[in-house]
Amino acid sequence: MNSEELASKIVKILDSKKGMDIAGIDIRQLTTIGDYFILVTGTSSPHVKALAEEVEDTLAREGLEPRRIEGAQSAAWILIDYQDVILHIFTKETRDFYDMERLWSDAPRMDLTGLVTES
Repeated sequence: MNSEELASKIVKILDSKKGMDIAGIDIRQLTTIGDYFILVTGTSSPHVKALAEEVEDTLAREGLEPRRIEGAQSAAWILIDYQDVILHIFTKETRDFYDMERLWSDAPRMDLTGLVTES
């Protein structure tokens, strides 16, 4: 599975668990740390944890294990690093504070048409 396919799969998993404001940022031309950032907001700390667990469990069944997980204890911002795809799961307050979309405003956005349900 290439990085674009993995990013799309993660977006679908997050959408199926009611992740909010899902965004994909294509960072391939801007950095070597990865190919995509996936950003999602959970409605609460338990929801943030549930989103993280669903992604981890689903991908583990396909033999994909993250290289690193950060923030699982506080659940205000959980980062799951799948090498080429880095998932950021935030509470609304934390996402607003760090404003990753602004920090990476020069990066193209993934087209999520067909990957997320319309609200």
